[in-house]
Amino acid sequence: MTDHILQMRGITKTFPGVAALSDVSLSVRRGEIHAICGENGAGKSTLMKVLSGVYPHGSYDGEIVFDGEPSEFHGIRDSERRGIVIIHQELALCPQLSIAENMFLGNERATRGLIDWHRTNHEAGRLLARVGLRENPVTPVLDIGVGKQQLVEIAKALSKEVRLLILDEPTAALNDEDSAHLLNLLRGLRDEGITCVIISHKLNEVAAIADSITILRDGRLVETLDMAADTVTEERIIAGMVGRDLDHRFPPHKSRIGDEALRIEDWTVHSPTQRGRVVVSGANLVLRRGEVVGLAGLMGAGRTELAMSVFGRAYGTDISGRVFKDGREIALHSVSDAIAHGIAYVTEDRKRYGLNLIDDIKRNVSAAGLGKLARRGWVDGNEEFRVADGFRRSMSIKAPSVLSVAGKLSGGNQQKVVLSKWIFADPDVLILDEPTRGIDVGAKYEIYTIINRLADEGKAVLVISSELPELLGLCDRIYALAAGRVTGEVRRADATQERLMQLMTQGTQQTAQGTGAAPR
Repeated sequence: MTDHILQMRGITKTFPGVAALSDVSLSVRRGEIHAICGENGAGKSTLMKVLSGVYPHGSYDGEIVFDGEPSEFHGIRDSERRGIVIIHQELALCPQLSIAENMFLGNERATRGLIDWHRTNHEAGRLLARVGLRENPVTPVLDIGVGKQQLVEIAKALSKEVRLLILDEPTAALNDEDSAHLLNLLRGLRDEGITCVIISHKLNEVAAIADSITILRDGRLVETLDMAADTVTEERIIAGMVGRDLDHRFPPHKSRIGDEALRIEDWTVHSPTQRGRVVVSGANLVLRRGEVVGLAGLMGAGRTELAMSVFGRAYGTDISGRVFKDGREIALHSVSDAIAHGIAYVTEDRKRYGLNLIDDIKRNVSAAGLGKLARRGWVDGNEEFRVADGFRRSMSIKAPSVLSVAGKLSGGNQQKVVLSKWIFADPDVLILDEPTRGIDVGAKYEIYTIINRLADEGKAVLVISSELPELLGLCDRIYALAAGRVTGEVRRADATQERLMQLMTQGTQQTAQGTGAAPR
């Protein structure tokens, strides 16, 4: 008989008007890496919150058996006492405290009521070495990057003698190097006998690391796959997640490219925090109506800085260069100027900058275009509701009403609300910064369809993405950025990941022969 460390049987969890989980059962073998996949809103995080006690016993139906014993967790402390530790997608670290203080917060190393700092820092150093992090334990968390913060969270879990480690989207905000290091660490923990449950949208990582995969759809169990015994492909996982085959990851689209909509010439931006540092240097870009243009670059290349600085100088100091809209030079001194000139920017961080998470869909949709709803200085509430509900339907936002709170939506539906907000402002140019970050493959397809529809309406779209296959499948042309400089431009027909990576790793401005110039 297979040795299971965890069995969840018939788990049903409901929220007002929504069934988040319906009779879901999950079995995890001792010492394996078990992946849970599904679209946003499929119930993955909810299931793990039930397991870890975030949703306490009594708030759901069903049974949890851990290490052969029926278990009732009334809070996180109950599950942690049994060795179950969850690391959420939004890391729970206090940035002003040191690494060691964060690791033992609530689990302090004390003698006679006083914290033993020598013991605290010594144990922290030992655990940091175990996860391969060479940092001084007294270093403030705000001074280390996101990848290292993930390792601190894992070291913190090890300090609690973890037996089952749950990681929710652990690599979502990491670059390739940090992701590879984290996955190798998980393999090492597995070899030590620690069981891991990982939630991830990155199917290539799931296929590379998981021993078993459980697929959820709409709060229900689809199937559990054994990577050793079953024939498992990304296509099979996707079909289980979305309920249909995706023969093509990108919707078919035939571009109808029109006149020039936006031209950026010799655009230079300096860092607002590091005096004298140039983050964008002499950039030149052209966007045309009906065209989807990509912007590729490695972490720190200056992609977001370029986009935000063009969007009404929302980032940077000592900005120079010229911007032309429809062939006429325009001045963009503020975000209001950019909006007035028909330019919209969809931020990469929708939770912090794109949405008011405690307000409803209706208010979020109308936020960038309130002037269109105002009558004598007053917003017409009925018209605001009508407009927002129209976007809810046309954008397929999964919510019972536009009065639903934006923070309660899944990542894909939140992104649709952000897009709705800017589409309502009726821009001619949309700059989309990582428009599919943190959302599942089914929701990505829907976002791609929306982007193509916007281009068909005659809008110019600039897509910034860290995923090269996404740019190759979606864009008509792609600019490459390296160290703040545009290093080349490639037409869709000539673009390959290798060619783009070559341009993205160059440090100086160049004109790439044979890559094609902007259409004129």
